[in-house]
Amino acid sequence: MNEITIPVAAPGAMNPPRNDKWRDEQRAFYRLLGGLLATHRGQCVAIHNGQVVATGPDLVKVTLEAYARHGRQPIYVDLVEEHPLPTIRLPHYRQVSVSK
Repeated sequence: MNEITIPVAAPGAMNPPRNDKWRDEQRAFYRLLGGLLATHRGQCVAIHNGQVVATGPDLVKVTLEAYARHGRQPIYVDLVEEHPLPTIRLPHYRQVSVSK
């Protein structure tokens, strides 16, 4: 019987550190929310590096403007309201096909 050796991954190699930039930007939005309610109520704002980088009435346009200025990276965009809607995650649709 042949012996097989399987190398063990280094600790943490299987679970790389998460990029928490998006969560940092979300926390910045809630930190800024009091002031934003006074200046941007009913508007959408994009948060990048803890600062408002784009505003407007249309979420998609605000998002695209922020990406145009700062590149495709985690940027938090939300509507400025006293009670914002809860954040939801939209999972990626995946279709599984079975080969016979």
